[in-house]
Amino acid sequence: MKEYESFDGLGLAELVHSGQVSAAELLAAALQRTEARDPALNAVVTRLDDAARAALAARAPTGPFAGVPFLVKELLAGVAGTATSNASRLFAGAAAARDGELVARYRRAGLVVFGKTNSPEFGLLPVTESALYGTTRNPWNLSLSPGGSSGGSAAAVAAGIVPAAHATDGGGSIRIPASCCGLFGLKPTRGRVSFGPEVGEGLSGLSVQHVVSRSVRDSAALLDATAGPAPGDPYTAPPPERPFLAETGVEPGRLRIGFARAAPVGVPIAAECVAAVEDAASLCESLGHHVEEASPECDWNALQVGFATVFGAHAMANIARATGGPLPAPGEVEPMTRAVAEQARSLSAADLIVALHGLSRQARAIAAFFARHDVWLTPTLAGPPLPIGRFSSGPATAEAWARGFTDHCPFTYPFNVTGQPAASLPLYWSAAGVPIGCQIAGRSGDEATLLRLAAQLERARPWFGRRPPGLTALA
Repeated sequence: MKEYESFDGLGLAELVHSGQVSAAELLAAALQRTEARDPALNAVVTRLDDAARAALAARAPTGPFAGVPFLVKELLAGVAGTATSNASRLFAGAAAARDGELVARYRRAGLVVFGKTNSPEFGLLPVTESALYGTTRNPWNLSLSPGGSSGGSAAAVAAGIVPAAHATDGGGSIRIPASCCGLFGLKPTRGRVSFGPEVGEGLSGLSVQHVVSRSVRDSAALLDATAGPAPGDPYTAPPPERPFLAETGVEPGRLRIGFARAAPVGVPIAAECVAAVEDAASLCESLGHHVEEASPECDWNALQVGFATVFGAHAMANIARATGGPLPAPGEVEPMTRAVAEQARSLSAADLIVALHGLSRQARAIAAFFARHDVWLTPTLAGPPLPIGRFSSGPATAEAWARGFTDHCPFTYPFNVTGQPAASLPLYWSAAGVPIGCQIAGRSGDEATLLRLAAQLERARPWFGRRPPGLTALA
């Protein structure tokens, strides 16, 4: 299947539906690319080849993604019989008794799960460098990080192993690696995709699950396949007016777009990222949208502190699940994880509740911006992809983690706080040939507007054909 990478997921499924190829042939193509390309990347950390073949032998896949190979991130989503380690030694042997609700929905959509992808420990870092599984590298430049925490999934998609892969996002972990790897990455509205059955919500509502993909329509169709509540979910996003896939064929109309060259918190933004957002703003204006420089107003410093408090509390909670409460011995968790958890251990339950209430106040202030604007357009990140090892080269302290995360990702984590949908689009490449993403964010529950705009931009400036140089040729 030399043509395997010429199709997105829906395109591959159409070949299966029409009988031009079999699901077994698609799986063989994905496994061949994994063998050829993953040794340089370290994106796929658990292989489920035999389970995938057995599933195909037992039953021909059906659904909109029938026969399409797929990878699940090694964080949160349970795959039956496979460890859900969260990239931590503490859970390296914790096999899932059954598929999580999201993985079950993936299978019902026809996806063929053949492996799990790398993540930093507990998804804590915006790079993918874990002590348990090692470092994942960026297909565009092996000296650079693919971002995190869904860096393994993004590297696999960018390398052409799969057209889309599972990802999670608690502070930007879909959008960060999408930006670094030249992919489309949509963070859905809070409550759009279920965390069931074990978890009601992720990171006190900060986290969501979806995918990184090469095409906008794959992301939309996969959201159609997975969105909606499961029994016992604490809340859900409002139902869409029409299928998300249908929105990609609807013109967005004339949108009111505010854009930002600078981060509200005053973090320096690299020239490449400023150039990327200016270019995207000009493109939007050329498509008929009203574009002006504008940003939401809130207490951004309070937002940072509250975000770090909640993230730290959950790092400690993850450890407590394994130890019963005490911090593990040095070496059982990574130094940065331990430092963040140790600081969080000094906080009280009241501190956490106060932080959550404070985040709600800031979320309401940000939401007011979207009464006047349909979309906020920003750089996805403050700089290009980080060199391998850069994030962990300094001191392992909670302050260094919080400062490093919010300085590198000042535009992503606010929308985990507000719960609004946001997406990174690969519209720009630097002079060095690495992708630089731009983020669009919209009103809560309004993925439709973002998908319409993203599809319009994809048509205006197609990115699907851009591939990392140096990928291993396949016979």
